[in-house]
Amino acid sequence: MADNVRPRVRVPDSAAAGEVVSIKTLISHPMESGQRRDGDGNIIPRSIINRFVAAYNGETIVDVTMEPAISTNPYFEFDATVPEAGEFKFTWYDDDGSVYETSNAVSVS
Repeated sequence: MADNVRPRVRVPDSAAAGEVVSIKTLISHPMESGQRRDGDGNIIPRSIINRFVAAYNGETIVDVTMEPAISTNPYFEFDATVPEAGEFKFTWYDDDGSVYETSNAVSVS
């Protein structure tokens, strides 16, 4: 597990039924491509977030596969329709098998 990994999301607390909302996600992660060498000339092992999934009430709305060229602290912004009250669930998968999750509930007004 990478040190100091922290997922952050910005989701509205409420929306009108059928409203399109903007979702912003960022995960603090010290990505390493596996192509650099340390001071002794040894290859630094690859350590990246390799997949991001966002779901609403269990239905996947975004599924992204990431490659070594992804930047440190990957940021995603996307729009989603809120058909009913529910919960957004965000999941990031790390090369080392670690899984980072967070969720946010949305009420419908």
